[in-house]
Amino acid sequence: MKIATLLGTLSIAVSLVGAAANGTKCVMYLTGQHVVFPPKNLASSITHVIMAFLRSDVFLPEEPPEEYPLFMPVEEVRTHFESDTKVTVAIGGWGDNDGWQVAARTRESRKKWAEQVKVMVDRTGADGIDIDWEYPGGNRDDYKEVHNSERVWEIEAFVKLLQQLRRTLGKNKLLTVATPGQEVDLIAYTHKTVPRIIQEVDFINVMTYDLMTRRYNTTNHHSGIQQSRDSIQRYMDRGAPAEMLNLGLGYYVKWFYTTDECSPEDPIGCPTLLLEDPKTGADLGRTGGFSWHDEVPEDVVDSFARAQADGIYTEDGSYGYWDEKELLWWTFDTPKSIAQKMYELVHGMELGGVFAWGLGEDAPAWSHLTATVEGLECEEKEEL
Repeated sequence: MKIATLLGTLSIAVSLVGAAANGTKCVMYLTGQHVVFPPKNLASSITHVIMAFLRSDVFLPEEPPEEYPLFMPVEEVRTHFESDTKVTVAIGGWGDNDGWQVAARTRESRKKWAEQVKVMVDRTGADGIDIDWEYPGGNRDDYKEVHNSERVWEIEAFVKLLQQLRRTLGKNKLLTVATPGQEVDLIAYTHKTVPRIIQEVDFINVMTYDLMTRRYNTTNHHSGIQQSRDSIQRYMDRGAPAEMLNLGLGYYVKWFYTTDECSPEDPIGCPTLLLEDPKTGADLGRTGGFSWHDEVPEDVVDSFARAQADGIYTEDGSYGYWDEKELLWWTFDTPKSIAQKMYELVHGMELGGVFAWGLGEDAPAWSHLTATVEGLECEEKEEL
């Protein structure tokens, strides 16, 4: 079955000023897994589209490839948006390790890699790039096998790579970064490095989602409102100006198996089952996720229906549901929680804007994108 649209409407008294008009960025990752475009009335509010991904090792050979493995030409993507919408290419993604380690290692390797990136930008007609190294300094997908101590060198090398990219691309191309939201993953984003990073990049997409993963053993929201506020504040405390930071939204659903030591009325902090192999970090199959554009997996159809119908908004306004029958914890944003994020975090903290992973993941109902766009256009609110 397809995911049903969440019940409920937003009652908002608004002062309308378009996202592009008031300078607030509305950034959408367009992924190869969900190449779907919204109707023009929604697409017109999107200021930046980031095509994801090209792997970092694409740019290691001495000669560029005859054709870059993008899922769609940049110019074709442009036809679905306003003429002034910027279209860039994301490099990296979760699990992309080897290319970064080679590219960032030395001054010479950084220069060669940046030059190859520029060739790609020029040939594809992209407006720039988004660096999505997850994560410089460690805590990557292989963190159980490669200790973070072996990756300390990457912290400084990451800054130098950004510096080289800016020199090579010039000031007329966009250079942005996607960064972690959890404190434990901010290894390369310190009080010393952030002030230097912001000198090179145009904006920072803070991944205020996936804040609960299989590495944790108690329930929490994966993109909670207070968690997101804390994530943004970490970068501000390290020297990033609010107007350079974009709040991240996940247009998808996550679930985790728990023990029976929980309560539907108080579902935060409940123990989960062991979710990953303690030696290898491998997924043990006790957690999962899917986008709003995906079919709901058959084994969780009934539980997810209950999560939509009977979930609760916790103290900070975030949405979740503990299924007492199947011992599943569900966590996802609703249009209502997105509206609250726009008002309290994007407007309230005077951020540069918002981004989402990913655009097509919200098809076909587009309810979360609609809430995002309307929330960006609303600077006054009476009731959620």
